Amino acid sequence: MGKEDWRKRIGDQIRIRRESMGMTQSGLSELTGLDRANVSKIEGGRYNVSVDILGRIAEVLGCGIELKPEE
Repeated sequence: MGKEDWRKRIGDQIRIRRESMGMTQSGLSELTGLDRANVSKIEGGRYNVSVDILGRIAEVLGCGIELKPEE
């Protein structure tokens, strides 16, 4: 799996969680302190997100960051 695939996979998970909470990208942007355009890039797999930013997103979305074996 290439790095773009990993970015897309993480971005999809963020988008799905955000939408399940009824939150907009703008709302996530405000709560994390990120620019809304960067939230869009993260969700689209077009941004190499740092662990620190990923942690802020996970905290706002009420989820953790974990490594687990692929199914």
